Amino acid sequence: MSEATGAAQRRGPFKAGDRVQLADTKGRLNTIILEGGKVFHTHRGSFPHDQLIGQPEGSVVATSEGRQYVAMRPLLADFVLSMPRGATVVYPKDAGQIIQMADIYPGARVIEAGAGSGALTMSLLRAVGDQGKLVSVERREDFAVIARANVERWFGGPHPAWDLRVGDLSGVVPELSPGNWDRMVLDMLAPWENADAAYQALAPGGVLIAYVATTTQLSRLVETLRDFGSFSEPEAWETTVRGWHVEGLAVRPEHRMIGHTGFLVRTRRLANGVRAPERRRRPAPGAYDPSGLQWNSEAFGERQVSDRKIRRVRRSLEQPE
Repeated sequence: MSEATGAAQRRGPFKAGDRVQLADTKGRLNTIILEGGKVFHTHRGSFPHDQLIGQPEGSVVATSEGRQYVAMRPLLADFVLSMPRGATVVYPKDAGQIIQMADIYPGARVIEAGAGSGALTMSLLRAVGDQGKLVSVERREDFAVIARANVERWFGGPHPAWDLRVGDLSGVVPELSPGNWDRMVLDMLAPWENADAAYQALAPGGVLIAYVATTTQLSRLVETLRDFGSFSEPEAWETTVRGWHVEGLAVRPEHRMIGHTGFLVRTRRLANGVRAPERRRRPAPGAYDPSGLQWNSEAFGERQVSDRKIRRVRRSLEQPE
């Protein structure tokens, strides 16, 4: 299904099968799938789904006890944070940075390595549009199943620009017309292992952007790109989001915020046979000694996803909505 068709289906009055987000007067959210004859129950009363079907988006519905809800179709950011997941998702704040800072545009040819649960994939597909091309490479078949189900749920079916493959990036790149890709996005445990694959895939001037969780990964990736010599000087940053409470004159930062989620690293492929000019300033030699580090998820303190949870998520996605 095309992005335009999917967008059209998300406009107009509510209909059976629509995913609807209900917000109460305290800002608490509930998401339901509209179904004729079904009833939404809360501890403060209930209302039939038929009360919303046929109504315009932005309608207010009340339960039998008078509790009011504003009904809207969820935004992509809402869907990403509530969808079934196996791997940890890329947060909307980071997905937005990736789209903007990698300059991903309609019609672009993009390779994504590490599809995970499909969160970033959906933002990338929106950016490249129906005329672009996105190849997502995922090592784990079970994660790929979850990613495909989530993406197709959001778009209402297969997206014409998407090609999901299971395997290692280094093995897939030779099958993808190397040297003709505009952008590459790496979201994986050890992205430095794919510096050569990125160089082979990207066209001169193409952008490589990587998402990593820890400072040790950040350091290893940046130094590997520098040593590789065929990329521009890497840039690294992170973003934080802090909401504000605004109520009359009571205006203050929220007590909670989305702090560190990950680091982003951006670089660009140089022309064939060209090496980056040598940097004029480097830290002391003692700053470079990664030997002995164990590059695995346990060493980074990442929570492991159990096989049992993956099976449970897959079962939930296989059930009809």
